[in-house]
Amino acid sequence: MKNPSRLFLLLFTTCAALSASAQEPQAFDRLTFHAAPKPLAEEAKTSGWPRVLGPADDATSPETHLLQTWPPEGPKTVWEVAMGEGYNSPAISGDHCLIFHALDGKETLECLHRETGKRFWSHAYPISYQDRYGFGNGPRGSPVIANGVVITFGVTAELHAVDLKTGKPLWKQDLRAKFHVPQDFFGAGGSPLILDGRVIVNVGGKKAPIDDSEGLRDRKERLAEAGVSVAAFDLKTGDVVWTIEDAWGASYASPIPAKLHGQTKMLIYAGGESDPAIGGLMCIDPKSGKLHDKFPWRDDEYIQATGTSPVVIPDKNRAFITTAYPKGRPLGGVMVEYDAEFKAKEVWQSKKLGVHWMNPVYHEGHLYAIDGETEPKSRLVCVNAATGAEVWTQKIEWDDAELGRQTGRAKPVRLSILRASLLKADGAFLCLGEVGSLHWLDLSPAGAKVLAQAQPFYALNTWSLPALSHGLLYVRQQTKDLMQKTGERVICLDLRGE
Repeated sequence: MKNPSRLFLLLFTTCAALSASAQEPQAFDRLTFHAAPKPLAEEAKTSGWPRVLGPADDATSPETHLLQTWPPEGPKTVWEVAMGEGYNSPAISGDHCLIFHALDGKETLECLHRETGKRFWSHAYPISYQDRYGFGNGPRGSPVIANGVVITFGVTAELHAVDLKTGKPLWKQDLRAKFHVPQDFFGAGGSPLILDGRVIVNVGGKKAPIDDSEGLRDRKERLAEAGVSVAAFDLKTGDVVWTIEDAWGASYASPIPAKLHGQTKMLIYAGGESDPAIGGLMCIDPKSGKLHDKFPWRDDEYIQATGTSPVVIPDKNRAFITTAYPKGRPLGGVMVEYDAEFKAKEVWQSKKLGVHWMNPVYHEGHLYAIDGETEPKSRLVCVNAATGAEVWTQKIEWDDAELGRQTGRAKPVRLSILRASLLKADGAFLCLGEVGSLHWLDLSPAGAKVLAQAQPFYALNTWSLPALSHGLLYVRQQTKDLMQKTGERVICLDLRGE
């Protein structure tokens, strides 16, 4: 043997790498395990949930053989994990479930076992952030997974890449420092898009730093200045691949891939804090960073935060964007169509479809969504995607006797789904209500029919889309339960059917 020490080092390194990649998840103090899920049906189709709107970026899942008839107490809880602050969704790849939140002054990314909730690893770093409107100090963007890498974009605009199996930090970029990203209304909040080995972010940077202590008038004017609006980073190294300089800032929506005229493009509904408010739909080539088109769609009112990502209409070269702002006279939604040069032209617009943050779901020629900026004005609507005509509107409401008893009332409490989220799967729609209700809905141009209903918790501000993978539903509870008094948590529910 010519070099035994070199051989020993090679063997040691290999064994260490194998050990790190095959580490066993461990129980921890914030985990409560309830019961193992049922086995998957033999013919069930399954999928991961690698990003905020699911595997197809449209709030749909290809999963089948899901449980659509529930007992009175609802689907069984598999496990739950107490969490810190944040408004986002888990991401799932293989056996790994990623959660991202602010805990004890640190933005914390944790990798849990999909079926047990046990933890593989945790990655955390300190942040200093105070929400100006009191809506929590945690991240708004959700984890994104691709090619064995987890990407997070935190509330202070830190972009991190972590190895999925080991939790080892790979690289990071402080976009606030690098591109002078202002705090904006609720901090940084859009989820990145990973496409063709690039991490694409609606950055919303400026030419120079903006001091939060500046006078409001000066600050508003500075926020309308140009800077790096969108940037792409190499997934492996974190190096900047391309940037787009523009005055349109960063919204709370996420970039979406779109097949237009046979080519893959990227759509971003951009627009951050500025006065007058500017922004709209960008069409970008993800490889070169070429900005094909800007379609303005924003009122000039100062206070408005865009949270709904574009909805791509398959095989039509069309996309829909929507906002519930400005208050009292919403701009609503607009359908655009792209020509062969990737320039957008308005097809129709409607003030009857103004969505606050949930993503409309396209299904068989129609859009299903929650219209309305505030809880009292919210309504479930069906709109013809070809014409923009409203087909129907319906409120999903019910009387809750148990909540009435627990709150000392003589009569049941009238509840509603309010500003709910919709997720299409297995031929129906899962609906997560704003106060923690869960429903299976049959939605069609004929109307909305409730197939099943449960109440996993009673908690306000249930604003994040659930994640669905391998027959398990992962739901974020973002405020204290009104009855059980449990705090913020993520709950894994068993939806596996026969």
